[in-house]
Order: sequence, then C-alpha cells, then structure tokens
Amino acid sequence: MTRTKATAIGFFAVLLWALLALLTVGSAPVPPLQLNAMAFGLGGLVGLAWMLRNRRLHVLAQVKWPVYAFGTAGLFGYHFLYFSALRGAPPAEAGLIAYLWPLLIVLFSGMLPGERLRPGHVAGALVALAGAAMVFAGGISGFRAENLPGFAFAGAAALTWATYSVGSRRLGHVPTESVTVFCFATAALSLAAHLALEKTAWPQGAPGWGAVVALGLGPVGLAFYLWDMGVKRGNIQLLGVASYTAPVLSTLALVLAGISPASLSLFMAALLIAGGALLAARASRSNDDQA
Repeated sequence: MTRTKATAIGFFAVLLWALLALLTVGSAPVPPLQLNAMAFGLGGLVGLAWMLRNRRLHVLAQVKWPVYAFGTAGLFGYHFLYFSALRGAPPAEAGLIAYLWPLLIVLFSGMLPGERLRPGHVAGALVALAGAAMVFAGGISGFRAENLPGFAFAGAAALTWATYSVGSRRLGHVPTESVTVFCFATAALSLAAHLALEKTAWPQGAPGWGAVVALGLGPVGLAFYLWDMGVKRGNIQLLGVASYTAPVLSTLALVLAGISPASLSLFMAALLIAGGALLAARASRSNDDQA
C-alpha cells in the first residue's frame, strides 16, 4: 500500500466521523456509555466479519497484550473523557477543546522517526484550528470556574486521542485486525460503566435503531480500522490537519438534516480549514520530496 493511498484511506475515516453528531442525535434517548457499548460491539463485529472472510483470525494471537491494552485505553479512554466533558461543561466549548487532537497529532508527529515537523505544518494546524473555532463561535459563552472540570476532561480527551494516533504509528507492525479486540474490549468496559452509572434507555423506533446500527458500522466501526491504516502507513501530519474538516462536515450534515441552521461563520470556517489543509499538504510534499 502506497503512502498516498493509506492517507486517503485515513481521510475516509474522517468523513465517517463527520456523521457522528447526526447519528448520535438520531439515537436519542440512549445514554452515552450505553450507546458506546452498543456501537463498539457492532464495530467489533465489523472487524470479526472482515477477518473471517479473509481467514485472518489467527493474526490476533500474534499481538501481545500490551498492544491490546494500549488500543483499548485509546478508544475507551477518549470516549469516556469526551462524554464526561460534555456533561461537565457547555458542549460548544468542550467540543472545541476536544478538537485540539488534530493539532496535537501534527505537533507530536514531528517526534516520530523519519518525520520532520516543518513551519508549514504548524501554520496549517493553527489556521485550521481558527476555522474549527468558528464552527463553535455561536455557542461560546466564556470560561467559568464551575466548567473547569469539564474543560479538563476535554483537554485530556484531546491528549488521549492524539497520543493513541501517534502511538499507533510506532506500532506499524501490528495488524489492523487488532482493532477488533480494541472495539470488543471498549464495548465491555463501556457496558460495565453504563450499568454502574446510567439508566438503560433504548432507541425510539426504526429510525433510532437505524441510527445506532449506522453508528456502529460507520463512525464507531469501520472508521477506526481505516484510521489505523492511515496513521500507520500514510502521512500522519496531513491526516492530523485534514481532521479539522470533521467539525465542518459534521455541522453541514446537521444543516442538511434540518437540525442546525446555516450561517456565515460556517462558510468562513470552511475557507480557513481548507487553507490550513493546503498549507500542511505543501509542507508534507516538501517532506516527501526530501525523503
């Protein structure tokens, strides 16, 4: 698999994550941890079916337990922290802080062997961050002391996902099939947390169940396998900046579904994010030309 193809595969995961908010709204009133358990359970089944079809089930025995612990901590840890952030702070502010993970990926990736962080990567990440901030600008109401715990959870979530993504690059020898175990383990931990902390509520009718199934097959299923391929074999710096398209595309999906209104800030955010991605792409091309 070429570096360019792997990068494109990773970006397809970002496109699937753009549907996360829309499908989450559609899955109401299922509580977060229960939804996490259901969706990741389906995500694990996606990987299991893929392995059975390709007769690759045996590769799981070749993966050492610390890798499984690392992957499970990444998937479960991020989502647990993210949901806690949304409970402890206004969603707009918490969402913005949580979306610092693409910027952290770009910056952390400069420490990887064979990678070099260029000024264009930093500039592109900052421009894209400004665009992501505009997506949430209408709901930002300022920092308050009582929201600090929620903001701390959001910052920890961003750090967790960036660390997981960059760490996955160092585990390039580990087969992507291992994500199947990550998903099943995350589902099990989420179920335990749900039973301890939440009251069970099931989806409402066919649309609700359809949203849960689509969530498990796409943004919380196939996306993680694609992202694993992208960060291990593709241009991780470009993927980090390209990930800033997720909040814009997610908002567009909500607008098209009639859930959120369109706004000028959305258009401006798209321009900033596209410009940031272009800066990062040019810097990454310079890296590849000199490799």
